Amino acid sequence: MSITSKARRDAKKRKLAKARSAPPPGPGIEPHAELRDDAGRLLGGIVRREGEWTLGLGGRIVGGSESAARVLALLERAASLHRREGREVSLGCSPALRRAADSEVAERGISFEQFRAELERELALEPDPQHGGLGAADGVRH
Repeated sequence: MSITSKARRDAKKRKLAKARSAPPPGPGIEPHAELRDDAGRLLGGIVRREGEWTLGLGGRIVGGSESAARVLALLERAASLHRREGREVSLGCSPALRRAADSEVAERGISFEQFRAELERELALEPDPQHGGLGAADGVRH
């Protein structure tokens, strides 16, 4: 093992410790969920900003919604995709986000698992960008 590899590992540990102890995001932004890989790197998360749940993945904001259940289900889907590809990930969720999501689906008279299954069916109907925009919905007529 080389001296430089130890220095890189130590620098990585210091950087990770600094990121975990960093002050919370600016005013009005409340972190509620985070998806991390086995090295502790942030892969995605959910924040609440100005009354909207905002989902970020890969360092980019990918969407926002008033629906806590929708953004949580999408982040859980991202975690599942990582696991299917053989990556170890951990998903942490605040009690406030979980309560909001559970309350939302309860108002609809369904469980969170049923909501997640509905979302999976909805996403399966959207075009797949990897296949030139043609997905399961290419036979659907409007």
